[in-house]
Amino acid sequence: MNPIEYNEQELLRRESLTKLRELGIEPYPAPLYPVNTTAAQIAAEFDPEKGNFQEVCIAGRVMSRRIMGAASFGELQDETGRIQIYVKRDEICPDEDKTMYNTVWKKLLDIGDIIGIKGFAFITQTGQLSVHAKELTLLSKSLKVLPIVKEQDGKVFDAFSDPELRYRQRYVDLIVNPQVKETFFKRAQIIATMREYFNQAGCLEVETPILQSIPGGATARPFITHHNALDIDLYMRIANELYLKRLIVGGYSGVYEFAKDFRNEGMDKTHNPEFTCMEIYVAYKDYIWMMEFVEKMLEKISLKVNGKTEVQIGEHTVDFRPPYRRLPILEAIKEYAGVDVSGMDEDQLRETCKKLNVEIDPSMGKGKLIDAIFGEYAEHNLIEPTFITDYPVEMSPLTKRHRTNPELTERFELFVCGKELANAYSELNDPIDQLERFQEQAKLKSKGDDEAMFIDMDFVHALEYGMPPTSGLGMGIDRLTMFMTNQTTIQDVLFFPQMRPKD
Repeated sequence: MNPIEYNEQELLRRESLTKLRELGIEPYPAPLYPVNTTAAQIAAEFDPEKGNFQEVCIAGRVMSRRIMGAASFGELQDETGRIQIYVKRDEICPDEDKTMYNTVWKKLLDIGDIIGIKGFAFITQTGQLSVHAKELTLLSKSLKVLPIVKEQDGKVFDAFSDPELRYRQRYVDLIVNPQVKETFFKRAQIIATMREYFNQAGCLEVETPILQSIPGGATARPFITHHNALDIDLYMRIANELYLKRLIVGGYSGVYEFAKDFRNEGMDKTHNPEFTCMEIYVAYKDYIWMMEFVEKMLEKISLKVNGKTEVQIGEHTVDFRPPYRRLPILEAIKEYAGVDVSGMDEDQLRETCKKLNVEIDPSMGKGKLIDAIFGEYAEHNLIEPTFITDYPVEMSPLTKRHRTNPELTERFELFVCGKELANAYSELNDPIDQLERFQEQAKLKSKGDDEAMFIDMDFVHALEYGMPPTSGLGMGIDRLTMFMTNQTTIQDVLFFPQMRPKD
């Protein structure tokens, strides 16, 4: 194995590390440091007339230094932002020994080092809010050189902007591009708002298995792993739907889960093999009720995160204020493709796809053929929040048949800016019908459709005990975060997106 090679700057920092220890200064001391405020709190609350913040203890990274003999200025960056620090030799070294200033601060500390400052807040003669250091402590020595982002005359130089580097080294991205943190603060707000909304509706947050013997609840290719003790293959869950509905069978009136799901599929700007999905199931409700429930939830999220219902998503301004348009999928195909596909059999749909230049393959049944036409002609037109409703039975193996047309189902998908955001049903609770639907999926799998569902007999058995009328919803948290923060790629709303290994 080749030894690690360090560049000149990294070697110099390691030399500084050694010299610090020779001076009796531990570069990585015990973790307790009594931080009592933040840069943002001082900026928001400091009042010179009140004389507050006179016993400040703050910690963060050194992001700049300007050494001027026996006094220096620097910038300290913590989680909330940056603040100027004023370091004077005779203040931090009140005795004869000036090592902490002359050697440690001036020579052995570097940009990126984490330090603690005890002192007081004040305004400099140039009007700059600062912390006057009375005591300086090294808390962690940085051995890597940070990219230094410079601004001059409104222009940014040496920005750490290469997506490949940003996603692989998110820790560096968060340090030098602090605005990135705002996206993840908003992501946390989105989840917290949803959780509060569901709890107020009387629903219970639960956890269901990630490792499953049968990957159910969606049409997707699963990841396969092996359990050594049982000597069996298991699947990483592609959805948590069937387990949540088992809990409705068990007597809960409403359950939800923020779940990590895994699908062994391609990666692009809107898909990551590991993603977060929220699913909720509420007894004695239907998909019409769920539409209204979703509208109110998204309005609440938008107001919480952005302070208004209008959100900028790319070049579009989208309003999440209810009500949203409701459009049956066959009507959407007629409106945007100019073709009425209702009543067509599989052969007729194949012929229609050819006429419309829609790419298909032999494994596709009626459901996927209809979905292909819809995806090609309708999806990109759905900019404002739109409920696409009443899908054909072949497209919805877990959905209750429509109350007025048994060829259709009581299902909707919510589209925003041409992308699916949510999928919801009046849940199928007829065990005989469910088994027949699973068997149809098995036929598709035998034809080569590796995304078709498995037959889950335990779930059928659960339904045989009786599941009340139920409405269910699945919503992608990553995509919702993209919309609410105006990000164009899923990688920008995941701390650590999946990347191809460098070696």
